[in-house]
Amino acid sequence: MVSAQKHGVIGGRRNKPDRSASAGSGKVSTPLQVFQLPFVLTFALFLLAFIPRVQQSPLLFWSFIGAAATLLALQIALILQLRRLAVSDAGAAMSQRHLQIILRPQHYVQAMVQASVFAYWGYHWQPVYDHVPLLVAQLLFAYTFDMLLSWSRRESYALGFGPFPIIFSINLFLWFQDDWFYMQFLMIAAGFMGKEFIRWQRDGRLTHIFNPSAFALGLFSLVLLVTGTTELTWGPEIASTLTLAPNIYTFLFLVGLIVMYFFSITLVAGMAALVLFIMSALYSTATGVPYFLDSEIPAAVFLGLHLLITDPSTSPRTPLGKALFGGLYGLGVFVLYWLLGAIGVPTFYDKLLCVPLLNLSVRVIDQVVHSIRAQPWWSVWQQDFVPRRTNLIHMFVWVMLFGVMTTLGRTDGRHTGDALPFWQEVCAADRANACERLIQLESTYCGDNSGWACNELGLHYLPDGISSPGGTVEADHELAIGYFSRACELRFQPGCINLLEPDIAVRADPRELDLRLLLREGGQNLLETPENELYGRACAHGWEFACGRSASSL
Repeated sequence: MVSAQKHGVIGGRRNKPDRSASAGSGKVSTPLQVFQLPFVLTFALFLLAFIPRVQQSPLLFWSFIGAAATLLALQIALILQLRRLAVSDAGAAMSQRHLQIILRPQHYVQAMVQASVFAYWGYHWQPVYDHVPLLVAQLLFAYTFDMLLSWSRRESYALGFGPFPIIFSINLFLWFQDDWFYMQFLMIAAGFMGKEFIRWQRDGRLTHIFNPSAFALGLFSLVLLVTGTTELTWGPEIASTLTLAPNIYTFLFLVGLIVMYFFSITLVAGMAALVLFIMSALYSTATGVPYFLDSEIPAAVFLGLHLLITDPSTSPRTPLGKALFGGLYGLGVFVLYWLLGAIGVPTFYDKLLCVPLLNLSVRVIDQVVHSIRAQPWWSVWQQDFVPRRTNLIHMFVWVMLFGVMTTLGRTDGRHTGDALPFWQEVCAADRANACERLIQLESTYCGDNSGWACNELGLHYLPDGISSPGGTVEADHELAIGYFSRACELRFQPGCINLLEPDIAVRADPRELDLRLLLREGGQNLLETPENELYGRACAHGWEFACGRSASSL
C-alpha cells in the first residue's frame, strides 16, 4: 500500500464525467486534447531516430521509425474507436479518456536507485553511457504504449513514474544489439501487456501476476535460449562488466539499503543472498572448487536480488512469505546455473528465468504462510513489533551478514576463482567442472587478446591427451591450429612454434602484457599498473615465476 500519492487530472475531470451533457450534445465527446501527450512522445521518439548515435546503424534507425509509426497507428485506431463509441448515447460517457497524476514512492525511489547504478557502472564501462539515448527512446515508447493500452480498456491512465523502474530494470540485465533493437521495443510491449492482461484475484482484488520487467526478461530469455540467439544481445557483456566498477558489491549493498528501508523488502534480498552464500560454501567445501566461477554470488545476481525480485506488488507481503520468496530465488538461481551449464547454454540467464515462476508461486506461498500461522505453536513466535521497527531489525541482520561476507573476501575482495593457476591445479587434479572452468576463462582471455591464453587453448585441443586433463575436450587439430595462429598473431612466440610444429607442444610463462589481462579479477585491464606492483599481484595469484621478479624489482 502506497502511503504518499499526489493526484491530479489532465484532459478530464476527477469526478465521473457528466453523462447527460455528453449524451445531449450529439457530438464527439472524447477530449482529443488528452491525446496530445502520446502524440508528442511519439514525435519525440521519431526525432531521436535522427541523432548521430542512432544514425550509426540503418537497422537501428528503422527500428525507431517503425516503433514511432506503430505507436501513431495505435493512437489513430484508438481515436477512431472512441469516436464510434461517442456517436451513441450509451457510449458517449465511455468515450471519455483522461490522465490522473499519481506519484508513487515505490516507482520514483526505485528509479533513482537504478539510475545511480547506471551512472556508476557506465563511468567504468562506456557502452552504458552510449546506450543512454536508446534508454530514453524506450521510456518514450513505454509511456506511450502503456497509455494507449490503458485507454483501450478504461477511462483513466495513472501518469507517474511507473514505466521508469520497468525500463531501467530490463536494461540492467538485457538489451539487444543495434541491428536487432526492434526486439527491445517488442520486449517492452510484452512486459506491459503481461501486466495488463495476465491477472488474478489476490487478497480480494484483481492484480497483475508478474513483475512486468521480470516477465519480459523471462519470456525473451526463454526465446533466446530456445533459438540459440544470445549473440543478438549484450546479455553476457552486461553480466560480466558490472565488476568493472570498483567495489560494485559494496555500492549495490548501499543503494539496496535505500530500497529496503522504504519498502521493507529486506527479507527477500537477505534470504536470497543467505541461501546462495550457504549453498555456494557447501559446494566449495565438498568439491574444492567454487560453484560460481569467480564469486560466491555473481555481481549480476547480487543486483537482481536487490532490484529485480523486490516488486512489492508481485511478491508476498508477510515477513515469512518474503523470507520464503527470497530463499526460493536463491535456490532457483543455484539450480538454474547448474542446469544451464549442463546443457551448454549461457548461464547468465539463471537470475532471469526463475522470477516469473516465483511470481506464479506467490499465492501458494501465501497459503503455506496462512496454514503455518494458523498453528497453535506459531503464536509463541509472534512479536508485537511495529512493522517499521521490525524492518530495521531485519536490515541490521542483513548489514551483519554482508559484513561477514566481506570479511571472508566473498564480495569485493580477491576470490579463489580469480586465479588462473588455481584452476590449472584443480583441473590437473580432475576436480568437478574444473577443466571446463579453466577453458572458459582461457577463452575469455584469448578473446581479450592474450597470446598466452590462446596458446593454452590450442594445447588443450591437441591429440594424445596433451594438456587435456580429464578428457574435457576432444582432440581437434584444426581448432588447435586456429588458436596457435591467433597466439602467433599476438606475438606470443610459443604459439608460432606450435603452429609450425604442434607435436612439440611448447609452453611459456605469460608475458607482462598477458598478466595485465589475466590479473583483472573481473575489473579493468591493468595497463597503467607499475611493473613491480603487477608482478606482486601475479605472485599473490599463484604465478610462481612472478614472485622472483616481484622481489627483484623492489
